[in-house]
Amino acid sequence: MVDPLTLRRFLYRLMLSVLALLIVFFHLLPLRPGSGHLPGPDMFVALSFAWVLRRPDYVPVLLAGGIMMVLDMLFMRPPGLWAALFVIGLQVLRNRQGVARELSFALELARVGGVLLAMALANQLVLALLMVDRQPFGMSLLQVLATLAAYPLVVLGSVLLLRVRKITPGEIDQMGHRI
Repeated sequence: MVDPLTLRRFLYRLMLSVLALLIVFFHLLPLRPGSGHLPGPDMFVALSFAWVLRRPDYVPVLLAGGIMMVLDMLFMRPPGLWAALFVIGLQVLRNRQGVARELSFALELARVGGVLLAMALANQLVLALLMVDRQPFGMSLLQVLATLAAYPLVVLGSVLLLRVRKITPGEIDQMGHRI
């Protein structure tokens, strides 16, 4: 017999993978007319950040990093750089998750914005140091702003539709210890 908590974790990890596939599917559809378009939000980053601040056990770092590495390949970004920055940002948010439990949504949004901005700056800096072609810094900032604008909708969908809620103080983990 499978423990219900373990089964729930597995199902949410599977759901994260399926949602990543859906994000890739819709991103690769040729729906953008013309070549001068604004960058859209990075939905997988927003989804992962929203989930890791609510239920860090649903977003294992190896799964999320592996998915981001595949996304790097599919979206033709320098392989591994954005994935590494994403894993660092994910772990920064995961390590501060206990403090973030009591914070308001505005402060959570500011924290996510700071991590996204640091990731974008580090990405631009590394690409500039390695002399790799990169998008203009303004476009990176627009993508950060688009991701921040989509973040509340991702959180709302995660909480209402997918039932990914913050850990309550009286909740217990699989070992029977209070969280």
